[in-house]
This record gives sequence, C-alpha cells and structure tokens, in this order.
Amino acid sequence: MDPAEHLHARFLTRCAERDFPTGPATATDLAADEIIALFRSQCTSRHLDLTSRRMQKAGQGFYTIGSSGHEGMAAVAHALEPTDMAFLHYRDAAFQIHRAGQVPEQDPIHDILLSFAAAKADPMSGGRHKVLGSRALMIPPQTSTIASHLPKAVGAAYSIGLARRRAPEHEVLRRDGIVVCSFGDASANHSTAQGAFNSAGWTAYQNVPMPLLFVCEDNGIGISVRTPKGWIAESFATRPGLKYFAADGLDLFDTARTARAAARYVRDMRRPAFLHLRTVRLLGHAGSDVEASYRTAVEIAADERNDPLLHTVRLMDAAGVMTPDAAVTLYEEIGTACAAQASVAVTHPPLATAKEVMASIAPPGRICAPSNGPTADARAATFGSDLKAMAEPQPMNRLIGWALTDLMLAHPEIIVAGEDVGAKGGVYGVTQKLQARFGPDRVMDTLLDEQSILGLATGLSHNGFIPVPEIQFLAYLHNAEDQVRGEAATLPFFSNGQFTNPMVIRIAGLGYQRGFGGHFHNDNSLAVLRDIPGLIIACPSNGADAVGMLRECIRLAREEQRICVFLEPIALYPMRDVDPGDGAWLRTYPAPGIRVGLGEVAVSGPADAVAIVSYANGHHISTRAARLLEADGIPVRLIDMRWLAPVPEEALLDATGESRAILIVDECRRTGSQSEALVTLFAERSDRPVSRITADDSFIATGPAYAATLPSVDDVVAAVRAVSQRR
Repeated sequence: MDPAEHLHARFLTRCAERDFPTGPATATDLAADEIIALFRSQCTSRHLDLTSRRMQKAGQGFYTIGSSGHEGMAAVAHALEPTDMAFLHYRDAAFQIHRAGQVPEQDPIHDILLSFAAAKADPMSGGRHKVLGSRALMIPPQTSTIASHLPKAVGAAYSIGLARRRAPEHEVLRRDGIVVCSFGDASANHSTAQGAFNSAGWTAYQNVPMPLLFVCEDNGIGISVRTPKGWIAESFATRPGLKYFAADGLDLFDTARTARAAARYVRDMRRPAFLHLRTVRLLGHAGSDVEASYRTAVEIAADERNDPLLHTVRLMDAAGVMTPDAAVTLYEEIGTACAAQASVAVTHPPLATAKEVMASIAPPGRICAPSNGPTADARAATFGSDLKAMAEPQPMNRLIGWALTDLMLAHPEIIVAGEDVGAKGGVYGVTQKLQARFGPDRVMDTLLDEQSILGLATGLSHNGFIPVPEIQFLAYLHNAEDQVRGEAATLPFFSNGQFTNPMVIRIAGLGYQRGFGGHFHNDNSLAVLRDIPGLIIACPSNGADAVGMLRECIRLAREEQRICVFLEPIALYPMRDVDPGDGAWLRTYPAPGIRVGLGEVAVSGPADAVAIVSYANGHHISTRAARLLEADGIPVRLIDMRWLAPVPEEALLDATGESRAILIVDECRRTGSQSEALVTLFAERSDRPVSRITADDSFIATGPAYAATLPSVDDVVAAVRAVSQRR
C-alpha cells in the first residue's frame, strides 16, 4: 500500500479502536472552537498530502515534499498575527492552512491544490512551482534550498525596527509585528543557517531590535541522515542572544502554549527566540523516497504510532471537546472536500509557452513618489566643500561616493550596508563621509559575513527599503552567491511578481591592481552572475558613466523592482590618465538627474573602422591602444558596453553594423566570459568578421606578474593591425 494510503487507513482504524499514542493529558486555555479549528487545519494538511499523492499517481499532479508529521505547526500559526511575515519550511502546509483561517475569503485547499497541479491559476506561483506561499497571508514562497531563507528573515526582522526610525515609502510590515522562519533540524547545521543565528544574536547582543522567531522542526532526520539525539537542544539552549523555548510538536496544547509564550517574548522584548519543536516525519522525505531503504520497519512504525493527528484526537477527547467518532467525521468531511476540489484543480491549464513561464522574471513596476532630487540648500549643507570640488575632474571612486550622497538625499529609503562602509568609508574610500552625513541607520557597518549582508538586503527590501549592500571584493561573493541566485532573483519568478526584492548590490572587482591581493582581491570571473535570469549587471569604465549608471540602477530598483549588480572595477577607481600624465580619464561630476539608461552603450570613432567592443578595464586599455593606432593612421571605433546583463544586443549590432571587423576585448577568463556571448551574437546576427582577446583561464598573481594573464595594450594593437591588413 502507498504510505499515504496506509497512514490514512491506520488513522481511521486506530480512532475506531481507541488505540491512541500515550501522552499526558495536557491542560490548555484554548477555547473549544480554537481547538477544533486547529484540528481542522491539521486534518486539511494531512488530506492535502494524501490527495496530492493520488493526483500524482493519476498523472495529474506534481507532488514533491509533504507535511505529514509536522501538523503541529498549525498551533504556531495560531500564536502569531496573520500580518507577521512568515518564511516557511517546505513541510509547513498546516501553518499556511491555519493562517488562511485567520484572514477573510481565503481557501487554502483550493490554492494549494492548484499549486500541486502546476496550474496557471495557482494564486502564488502561477504554475511555476509547487510552493507554499500567499501574498494575502504574508508568506513569501520558499523553494527547497536548505536554510537559505534564514538570512533574509533576519533582514526582514531588522527592517521592522529600522522602519520605526526611518519609514520607507512602500513599508509593508507592521511596526509591532514580528517575523517567523521555520526549518528542519538538519538545516540548522547548514552554514547559511548558522550565519543567520549568529547575525541575529550579534544584533540583539547590541540591544538593536530583532523581533524574529526561529522555529526548528526537529523530526530527527535529514533525508536519510539522522540528527544526533539531543544535538539541537545542546546547540541552542544556551546560545548567546537567542532565547530558547522547547515544545512537543505532537502535543497540540503544549505547542500552542509554548509558541504563544515564544511569540509574546519576541513581540514584547523585540529580541530573537528559538522555538525547538519535536516532530516526526511521516511518508518519507518526498514522494519518490523509499524510506525503508535507510530506516528500519521498527523506526517507521514508531513514528507512525506517534501520529500527531492521533495525539490531537486523544487530547480533544480527554478535554471533552470532541469525541473520536466526531473527529473521524470531521476528518472524512475534509477529505471529501479535498477530493472534490482536486477534481476541479486538475482541469485548470498549466503554463504552455516560454513567454508565459518567463513573464514574472522581471517584476511589475510600481508607482513611487516623484522626486526632483535634493534642494540646493540640502546639497550645500550635506556636501560642504565637496560642492566646489565637483567643478574639477575627479577619479571614479570619489564620483561614486558623491552619487550615493545625492541619491540618499533624494530617496530616504536607500540603505547602504556592508563591511567597513561606515567610519572607514570602504577599503577604497568610496563611502567616505556617508555615515557622517546620514547616520549609522542608513550607512551600516555589518558583521563580516556576505551571506548575512545579502540576506539583510533581501529582508530590508521586503519592507520597502532600497538596500545598497556592498560586497567588498568580487571573490567574496562566492561565499554567498545563493542569496542572489537562489533567493532574491527567484522570488518574483516563483511569486508571479507578488513579492520582490529590489536592491543594488555594489561589488568591487576585476583585475589590473598593481601588486595587491592576487586572485582573492583581483577576480576576473563574472560567470556566477551572468546566467541569473532577470539580474541586471552594470559595469562602468569611468567616473561619469559610473554616476549615471548608478542613478539608473537605483531607478530600476525603486520603480521597476529590479535587482542590479553594480560592478566597480577596482583598478579604475583612482585612474587619472589614458597616457601617463594626461589626466584624460578623470571626469567631472554629472549634474543630478543625468542618467545612463539601461542598454545604452558608449560609441566613439568612425563607423567603418575596426570596432573594439569592451568594458571597464578593457575599455581603458582599448582607448590607449586606439591612440597608438590612430597615430599610425589606423582609425578604430570604440564601443563601451557598460551593461553586461542583459547584453545590449540591439545597441551593439547598431554600433558595429558598418564596421570593417569586430574585436572583442574581454578582461575576464576565456572560458565563461562575456566574449563567448558576444561572439555568438555577432556570428548569428552580423556579417562582420569577429575575433576576441580575453584573459587566460588562470587565477591572477600578486606582484610584478599581476597583469601577465590579462589582455594588454600591445595585444589590442597587434590584433587590430592584423585585422586591418586583411582584405
């Protein structure tokens, strides 16, 4: 027999035989109607597991992971307000179902079954994934990446206190609210989870509000690997900055009482708490899982004997709330309702085309209050003597700092956060004076953990802020890339645009630094970012472009709810010259309001010359090469991409349409670089000859060999000469 069918049959038989698991007759102050509502939610969760398996067996559903054994989470939902944002474990259908009962006009059976059927009418994902989630219930959808939702829960909880001090225009969360996030005992060991626990405790230790309830659903096993007995309690009972609560998730009354105490603590004290909930896992890990291959029959039977629904029937009977026969009647009524709605859900059409699937990659725009920028008086008071310096050409790092200042004056919801961005002003001085100008609430020195930095940003954006997190060096991103790939970028996709995480991630990177850092501070690979659907990557080559592009990125985040990566080439931060001593790479500060639009490329030189397509440091060395070539009577056309994703295809084709040939100068590695996409573009859609110069497939060395593996001016000159000699 299918395990779900077996569990269903065993519940009915044991109720009829009054064969209930042992346990205390726990006292409760819940009213009878509250208890019955909780049991109804538990039964609905169980029947949805059963129904989904029946749908899958009939080829009509796409069941993944069930919630059987975790039905105690209904009592956690009961302890919270329906406006408290909840980032849920994938086994928490009972939580969503019970919360739906707290909000008018919600039908969780209908909604969840549409998700099981991958129907286009699914009100959460629009047929893109079997997820829990609901905008009306303040539950962002969560896919099955392990523990990756915890850092953003920390950020969302922090945002509540921040909003009390500095309210954003599009504030979402109630200021007296809390945030809850749930996860399994195995996930608690993940480095991402450990970073979130640490950052929450680190924040609370400094008496900064952190109204966050962690809920660990401890069923003792992660897929097939057992959690050592007692490990979760030993790890968290005395953790600094984290109040520990424990409850038996099989005992509805105990869970309700303890969850209410934990929620009250978090709400009143504005500090984080850890609710350790004992659960059992029934039906195996997932629909295709053969649990008997790694668990003994005795172990499986022991968990079945502790079925939380049977515990609830026992407790209700002992409390005089409902007899076992009445409980079975209610259970079967819910099963009938699930079956009836399933027969309708499977008739809804799924997504059918790539266009339909991709429609939510770019979220919908939103109306923002108009801003004419800061007043002259506000700018004068904030910039001080820097206003006079704006009339003179300046290096890129200083211009970016001024752009951030103007943007923060114009948009109070912008929050800058990262390692050393405050008093130090960043490793390269980009954020100098920002904290003095706007205070530590808006220019935040974070702990040294990139996962926490990006999680903070994602959580802040859930509550209407526009975060500008800084990743100190491009190589550091790899510690935390899933916070962009698996969390922030997927949220609008899996929520059909209902939840968004707009932000601008500043990253210092690329190569050509003389004698500093080697591969860890000179990282010339962007492959990890370029293939993330919907992500915008801006990469300026000079200070004026950096200002205009940063302004556009902020506009894209505020108005179009996009996620932008603003990649700042470290070697060009202080760059002053094209040729030594000429000062030709410096720029004056563009007036407020001047932007470089998404997809706009920079073009100079005759249309019929060899076209050099490059960006960042590649554009700098190409400019130097162009001077040498033009001195020899060989004109070139310089094209600065500016925007690396999405590739500005039409603008590049237009700029190279009359060229003699196309040379791509790409400072990233030959494998996985922008050049691969560009060669493909020109091969498919242009008749111009195309070639490329790239970095070698190597890490970057420290010392005199810092540029040995990177494209050089001589490389570009030689390549253009070779092309020019062809007929």
